[in-house]
Amino acid sequence: MEKIIQVALASFGMSGKVFHGPSLKVNQGFRVHSILERTKNQSLELFPEAKIVRSFAELLQQSEVDLVIINTPDQFHFDMCKQALNAGKHVVVEKPFTHTIEQADCLIDLAHQKNRILSVYQNRRWDGDFLTVKKILGNGMLGRLVEFESHFDRYRNFIQANTWKETSDERNGVLFNLGSHMVDQILQLFGTPRTVTAHLDKLRKGSLVDDYYDLRFQYEDFAAILKSSYLVREPGPRYSLHGTHGSFHKWGIDPQEELLKKGHLPNEDNWGQEPSEAWGTINTEWHGLHHQGKIETIPGDYKIFYENIYEAIALGKELAVKAEQSREVIQLLDYCLQSNEEKRTIPIR
Repeated sequence: MEKIIQVALASFGMSGKVFHGPSLKVNQGFRVHSILERTKNQSLELFPEAKIVRSFAELLQQSEVDLVIINTPDQFHFDMCKQALNAGKHVVVEKPFTHTIEQADCLIDLAHQKNRILSVYQNRRWDGDFLTVKKILGNGMLGRLVEFESHFDRYRNFIQANTWKETSDERNGVLFNLGSHMVDQILQLFGTPRTVTAHLDKLRKGSLVDDYYDLRFQYEDFAAILKSSYLVREPGPRYSLHGTHGSFHKWGIDPQEELLKKGHLPNEDNWGQEPSEAWGTINTEWHGLHHQGKIETIPGDYKIFYENIYEAIALGKELAVKAEQSREVIQLLDYCLQSNEEKRTIPIR
């Protein structure tokens, strides 16, 4: 590595420990220079040589820092990204990108003015199940697609205490939390839909935020259905795809997050591989032959995101996750809110 990129983390909660930190740790092109922890020093376990700072202002004063990672609660994304860009830093921000389209446009314009990269951490583009679905569709294994259904369900039948994600803001609920991943995925697979019909709800008694959604994105000749609920104790398929020649089902979720939570690093042998019992099943006719059985899951690999960030900053290569793409995610989530409020199908302009 000719260039070492100095990095600052704007927080060290779950996302810092589990997602950003491990990928930075194993990439020789990065050095974590500073980490914002307001009262604790937990990050020293993973980054013993990093400097602990107690405020965002102090973090931005670190002149050696090239890249700032904004992995704070959603409501702080816009202001902190703006401050970091104005300080001359490259920026990676957690999803969702911003709360509003106007905020997204402001940051995109500012990044261009400052000639800095601005990217959004859409790590689930590198989930193994999603990569496998993308390959199946790209190879035309199901014929013409007629229906795509994706689930991101959880079982949490209580209101989690002391978290901003349970506060009463329509943009703090499950739609912007998990929906930002799922909408990004269908945009990557299919592009912009023609219409959206959305139903949001609060299923848990006493919930202040939406904890359920059913989104239907209509394309020219098929529908992409995205669903999430906090009250799914026994999940069905994560992906169900149906085409004119066959069907594909995939249960379970990419194993990387659980491995990272247990302290594993994403440079271990066989990283992201699933056991054969977790592979999806296909029943289709392809190239004149009947195929029925399991499809091996392509291994997922979250560290690819930061490999691309390094190449974009150090080598001038194209960003994998462009801010403009994440702006479109926010736009579609806005249409979902509108559809739910007005109880109608919304055409996508």
